Amino acid sequence: MISWLDARDAQKFGITLAEFFMERIPLEMPDKKIKSLARKQEVLDKMFLQIEVFKIKHKLNIYKKAKLGNAFKWKLLDADYDPALVDDLTKVLMLKC
Repeated sequence: MISWLDARDAQKFGITLAEFFMERIPLEMPDKKIKSLARKQEVLDKMFLQIEVFKIKHKLNIYKKAKLGNAFKWKLLDADYDPALVDDLTKVLMLKC
């Protein structure tokens, strides 16, 4: 039962994913639509791969998924990313977990 509530690894992973995104898609990135969209898709694909690897190594229950998503979301919001973008990214993250 205690391991069911231990979400430290999930929280750390959520923060790591957010940092991965922030390093590759910084706020100051010039707004070049075509290149920007291709770049975002490339970053998302790499994030999805990281999620798959994490899921293999860690069993995620609802509580751990929520902690992961919450850590990811708040790390990006604290870095002043657009709330609509953060919500969309978090929804996609939760669907992949």
